Amino acid sequence: MIDLSPEVVTIIMLAGVLFGVLIGYPLAIPVGAVGLIMGYLLFGGAVFDLLYARLFKLIHSYVLLAIPLFVFMGVMLERSGIAERMWDALYLWLSGLRGGLAIITVLIGTILAACVGIIGASVTMLAILALPSMLKRGYSKSLASGSVCAGGTLGILIPPSIMLVIYGPMAGISVGKLFMAAFIPGFVLSGLYISYITIRCYFQPKIAPAVPVEERAVPLIKKTTMLLISLVPPAILILAVLGSIFLGIAPPTEAAAVGAFAATVLAIAYRRFSFEALKETALRSLRVTSMILLIGGLSFAYVGVFVGAGCGKVVEAVILGAPGGRWGAFAMVMFIIFLLGFFIDWIGIIFIMVPILAPIAPALGFDPLWFGMMIIINLQMSFMTPPFASAIFYLRGSAAPELGVTMGDIIRGVFPFVGLIMIGLGLCVAFPQLILWLPSLMIK
Repeated sequence: MIDLSPEVVTIIMLAGVLFGVLIGYPLAIPVGAVGLIMGYLLFGGAVFDLLYARLFKLIHSYVLLAIPLFVFMGVMLERSGIAERMWDALYLWLSGLRGGLAIITVLIGTILAACVGIIGASVTMLAILALPSMLKRGYSKSLASGSVCAGGTLGILIPPSIMLVIYGPMAGISVGKLFMAAFIPGFVLSGLYISYITIRCYFQPKIAPAVPVEERAVPLIKKTTMLLISLVPPAILILAVLGSIFLGIAPPTEAAAVGAFAATVLAIAYRRFSFEALKETALRSLRVTSMILLIGGLSFAYVGVFVGAGCGKVVEAVILGAPGGRWGAFAMVMFIIFLLGFFIDWIGIIFIMVPILAPIAPALGFDPLWFGMMIIINLQMSFMTPPFASAIFYLRGSAAPELGVTMGDIIRGVFPFVGLIMIGLGLCVAFPQLILWLPSLMIK
């Protein structure tokens, strides 16, 4: 065993993970390796008992059972065809507006966010469904791409979000309360996106022309019927899952099971169900869940070594000592999360940083629920800030080559939406009840 100060260990462990990620290793490998090596050097053979206990505790977390169920629900809904039906209905209502197709893209992304909860599925669906239609109508490639990425990433904020399911156990906060707290901020971001598209297209009509009247000339009754048929089934699903949590009927894990079953019923009703589809959905759910639990287990073990070596107190002292009092410390936390989002997947950020940062919220006098939601909203930017920027790569991989969408087009398109997320963060700082009001109405 070696004798190192907590400050030195903190630098080595954080720099080791960052270095491993930057040279191209998947996050789980540097996290696991740094945790094991430093733990053995600091604690000797006792580190194996520590790592086992931490892994066992995480893997046997009852709340995390909701992850495969919500993933299954999202993937099955992706196959059900609800996105196509919503697009067809909203196209008739809104495509006559300048920027109407981009607005529809964000609206569908918002609705899908309350059904799917994983951004890979949301961004891919919107890229396949909305992007070709927008570009065919003469939309700017950057605006079209930015709308797809921004609308698709709402799925990781608006419940039922996998991010919220993971954050809760890591911070010791009720997942049900996180679900309710995320609704209004999610809708605020959606409203900011739509407002930006509307205003920009008003002043720059050439980047998003309106669809000609003759292409959307459908009787009002037919348009209304199509809209109801497309929106009612997902609305019932959302109310069944999230309503049962809000009313205290079921916790998130059981509600996730209801959602998975209801999504399967919808796929059957829309004649999109088959045993092959069931098999592929189950396998995809298994892959996503396995990836999350692998990163989570190794990160949770890493944090055990990190905290056991006194590094958590070092980080806390640095943040609490920031100039500007508690708001200066809060700004430092937000900056750290924003900076990490450039290089590390959100799963790693939550599993590694949240157990370290969560205890700081009460010390600063902040409500832990509000503090946690600010971190989660902040992480929205990580999906659209290169070099990591998973939403950008999902879109780039899903866009048909003949569309001619380049990485430069996508990056230029997402930057305004990153700025809008910062505005959303500012609104939640100025009006904390945007986060805290709905959870306060929950039935215990």
